Amino acid sequence: MALSRTEREQFLAEPHVAAFAVSAGGERAPLTVPIWYQYAPGGDLWIMTGRDSRKAELIGSAGRFTLMVDRLEPTIRYVSVEGPVISTAPARREQLVEIASRYLPAEKVDGYVDFAWKDHGAQLVFHMRPQRWVSSDLGQV
Repeated sequence: MALSRTEREQFLAEPHVAAFAVSAGGERAPLTVPIWYQYAPGGDLWIMTGRDSRKAELIGSAGRFTLMVDRLEPTIRYVSVEGPVISTAPARREQLVEIASRYLPAEKVDGYVDFAWKDHGAQLVFHMRPQRWVSSDLGQV
């Protein structure tokens, strides 16, 4: 059963690790990898990735990407959202703190941010406007 707009937006706003997919062009299948993201209902979502990463290169070429999040309990539920990139900017440390705080225990955030800011290299933030949604709650198995 498809989720309502409110249900799918609320589900996407939860801190799931997303399956990120972007066209790899030509004869290649899409690049699909796990990624952290940030989203608030009714807004745009954003991801952060290395400035020189394959993800950044492919997003630049494709101009759009897809995220899919799911869970298995208490029901099998998923949301997939696809849309155009509406802005790209160098990542700010505050954004790294925001996204790390979404996924890590509070006591781990500062250490992770210090490490990532120093060792991951320059990062970009891509904002995507959700345009196409696919969602379902398949109930309990």
